Formats: sequence, structure tokens, C-alpha cells
Amino acid sequence: MRTKNNGELRLSDVGSKVTLCGWVAKKRDLGGLVFIDLRDRWGITQIVVQPSNPNYETAFNLKSEYVIMVEGKVIERENKNKNLPTGDIEVEADTLKVLSTAEMPPLLIQDNTDALEDTRLKYRYLDLRRPSMQKNLILRHRAAMSIRNYFDEHEFIEVETPVFGKSTPEGARDFLVPSRVHKGCFYALPQSPQLYKQLLMVAGMERYLQITKCFRDEDLRADRQLEFTQVDVEMSFVDEQDVQDMIEGLLVRVWKDTLNMDIKTPFIRMSWDDAMNNYGSDKPDTRFEMLLKDISDVAANTECSFFKDNINNGGRVKCIVANAATKYSRKELDRLTMLAKKYHAGGLAWLKLENNELSGSVAKFFNEDNKKALINKLGLVDNDLVLIVSDKLANCNTALGALRLTLGRELDMIDNDKFNFLWVVDWPLFEFSEEENRWVAAHHPFTSPKNGHEDLLLTDQEHCHAKAYDIVLNGYELGGGSIRIHDQNIQDKMFKAIGLTEEEIKNKFGYFVDALKFGTPPHGGLAIGFDRLVMLLTKANNIREVIAFPKVNSAKCLMSGAPTEVTEQQLDELGIQIKHE
Repeated sequence: MRTKNNGELRLSDVGSKVTLCGWVAKKRDLGGLVFIDLRDRWGITQIVVQPSNPNYETAFNLKSEYVIMVEGKVIERENKNKNLPTGDIEVEADTLKVLSTAEMPPLLIQDNTDALEDTRLKYRYLDLRRPSMQKNLILRHRAAMSIRNYFDEHEFIEVETPVFGKSTPEGARDFLVPSRVHKGCFYALPQSPQLYKQLLMVAGMERYLQITKCFRDEDLRADRQLEFTQVDVEMSFVDEQDVQDMIEGLLVRVWKDTLNMDIKTPFIRMSWDDAMNNYGSDKPDTRFEMLLKDISDVAANTECSFFKDNINNGGRVKCIVANAATKYSRKELDRLTMLAKKYHAGGLAWLKLENNELSGSVAKFFNEDNKKALINKLGLVDNDLVLIVSDKLANCNTALGALRLTLGRELDMIDNDKFNFLWVVDWPLFEFSEEENRWVAAHHPFTSPKNGHEDLLLTDQEHCHAKAYDIVLNGYELGGGSIRIHDQNIQDKMFKAIGLTEEEIKNKFGYFVDALKFGTPPHGGLAIGFDRLVMLLTKANNIREVIAFPKVNSAKCLMSGAPTEVTEQQLDELGIQIKHE
């Protein structure tokens, strides 16, 4: 129907006849002339309709979002618009045809829309007409193409794995799909293709890639959806460095192809212990400092009983420092205290250094020697604010890590133009679940222990470390992976270490355990959250901005209304009865 799109005409096209199609972004009536901004995916072209044109009345009566077709001649504009790539020209319409009318849209179809997010998501098909949203989805497409091209050049093979699989409830809740044929039995949607990609290594594929949908029935947040897209990678005959080098090359390629930006390698390596102790997070944002400091030695010499009692019981006293004493009133500090408690700290103490004097909630417990020791240890200067948590080490780190990020944002300490990549390595293989009162796999039960730690699997889970690694960008976990267990005896120990019985191992993982008996190569891989990657590329603050049709935090689709009830007939066919509470 059209000969050109609305973003490509230039001065070199002046005099040519063209046919354009698109949506009416704006219509203006100026001294008898009708001007139309005609929009499509590629841009905007200005159309001018003369009063003598037989289609003048049609043009005059156009409304926003009407779909039209225009035939006419490209002419040079008298008043050029330097803000538009097509701003040097306009098209003088010969004919104009309305292809589709439109009601008044419930939101402005422009980048700076004033619509609430609920309105945008209810009318997502209109929201996606906005240039900024289309730009996000186009960049997403380019990132996917970049990934596929990179891995193809490195001899990876994209293999699709099943969506209907076996439920193995370790980690997040599975989404279950009832079987009509096998009543009372259920498939599970994949949380990850983990076992399938490992089986592809057993099958000799050696280098596997898949950009795949995954599903986890868990609470939503700014960087998490119920269904998400994962870049899934697995390689045979590799160690940790091999996988990390391959992924670094991938990210360099994606940033170059999408943003034309050069990323420096190799990325920083940081141990899990250092990340937690210095940043209070296993996905540290290194775009600003404000590291966590241990002041247990100073606190132990004060008259503060809750410092001393905690230290005597194996706890620690840690803090962060910001040069912001005057910016945080008592009310603001109470707000920060509530945040610390949300992250399992028992409370929050604070000190301010102003005019060479320490004041604050615990200042009375510090004598002059204590004050000098603290000032020297932390290198305090005038206007410094010290936020202190006294608790178990893990609670100190987690609470202060959350406070660090909050202060970093509130004090404008974060350079949003930076892309700080790093690897977090040397992870614990296990973590203790207070809820289940047992050790569980920190990543998943197919992660290999570090060399020399195999004997700790059943004897000392607390100090057993993994060949695991996470790729982190600007405080987000971009992806995670590990070298997998390929020895069936070590895999058996791993299952037993997390409390699985022989019967449970057989029922949950029997087919996988059987496969390990037939010659399994050493292998490892990584999965990258593709939605999160695109969110960071576009500098969006929520992955809903880079997903065409996302769910809201209540796990509903505001556009379609899903999830919805189904008919009794559908339930009967599946042999399911709804239990009403």
C-alpha cells in the first residue's frame, strides 16, 4: 500500500511521488492549510493539505489516531524542524483516504504521557504505539539478534526444550498444568531448562543455546515477572574461566550492537564473602563507594550493653558512613530504622559528627577515647552520618546493604551513565533454611563443589563452596551459573546433603541420575535474564517497560483480565474440583 515509511524521506526525495500510511499523531489548521503529523513505527512525516484539495474536508475532520493513506509529492519545507529527521521536507497531499477511524484514546500517544501505569497496561496496545515503547521493543529485538549471531559464530546450537515437564519442587513454586488424559497428574512449566540442557551435554551437543520462556510462581517486583525470558547457555569440557570468558564476549558484543558502546574486559572478580561483607549484597552496585565497616572492636569497649551482649554471642557491629548529617533529621532516621528492621535488623543506631562533636542515639555510651577511636577508624569528617547495626553478621550485612542503596539513591551518588559489570565468585554451595531447618542448595542441587571440597558435602556444609558464579551489573543479578556435577557419586552425595531420600531422588530425578551413568562430560553454563538485560540497556526502571504484555504485581494482566475462572465443563474434563475456603 505504501512506497515509503514515515521516517525515511529527506531533501534528496524532493519532487518524488510517494504513498504513505500511518496514524494521525497531530492535526493543525493554520490559515486554511491543514497540517498532519503522520506517524508509523519509523517516525513522523508532515502532510500538508491545501484548501483546493478535494480531500480537504476529510483532512479537516481527521482526529487523533485515525489511520490514513496519503498520496502526494515531496516538497521542501519553508519552516524546517531540526528536531525531526524528516524535518526538512513535507508531503503535499494529492489524495487522502481514511482507512480506519478511532475513538478518543484514553492516554496520550506520546513519550511524555500523563497516564497512570494501570491505564497504560489496560490499553497496552495503545501504550505500545508510543515511540519510547517501540524503541524499547526494537532494542530488545536487536539484543536477541546480537545474542544469536554471537553464539552462532561460536558454534552453539539452539535447541528447544519441553515446556510441559516434570514437577521437581526445589526453589520457587512450579506452575502446574493438569493433564486431561492422565487425570490427577500434572505437568510443570519450566522454572529453567536446567536438567534438559545438562542432558544435551550428555547427548554430545557440546555447545547449547536457547532464548526461552521460564515460569516461576513467586511474588512480582520491579525486575521480576511470573513468565520471563532467559538466555540459556551450556558448554562441555569447560571450567569456570571458559564460561566467564564466553559470557564476557557476549556482553561486549550486545552492548556494541545495541548501544554502540565499548565495554572493557576482563570484568572484576569479587568473592561472595567480600561482596556480602563490603556491600551487604550478593549483587553489589559498585557505581559508588560507602562500603560497610566492621566496628566491633571499638563497640566492644563502649558502655553500650546491647553492643557487648551481641558481640559476646557471636554477633558483629557494622556501619556505613555518609557525609549527610544535616540531611537526615530524627524523623528521617526513624524512617531508616524501619527500613533496617524490614531487613531483619533488631534496630538502627546512629551518630553524627558536627563541629568536631559526636552526637546521636548511642553517643552517651562512647567516652572520649571511644569517640577518638571511632573517628580514626572510620576517617570521619565534619557532617558525617554513621548508621550502625548490631546483630548477627548476616543481618548486619543485609540491613546495611539495603540502607547503603537507599542513601546512594537519595544522596544522588549513583552515576546512571555507568555500566559496572563484575563476577561474584566462590559462592557457598549450601545455605541453611530456618523455615525447613535443613541445608538447601544455594543455587541448585546440580552445582559442583569446588575442588577439594567434595569431602565436605556430608560433613561440613557450612564451609563447602561451589564452582558457581553470578554476573552482576549495577546492583542487578544479570545471570548466574556454575560448573555442574558430572560424577554420579558426587551427585548422589549432593542429594543426600540436602536431605533427599533414595526414594525422593528416584521419584524427582531418576531419569537424570540414570543419564549420568552413560558417560557424562564435565560441563557448565549460565543463564541470563533477558528481560532484565534489556531493562538495563534501556535504563528503564521496571522490566514491564521492555515486555510487550506484562503482568502487574498482583499477577494479573490488566488488558485481558487473566487469570479468569473457567467453566465447570472444562474442570470436569480435567477431573478437577475447586476447593472453596
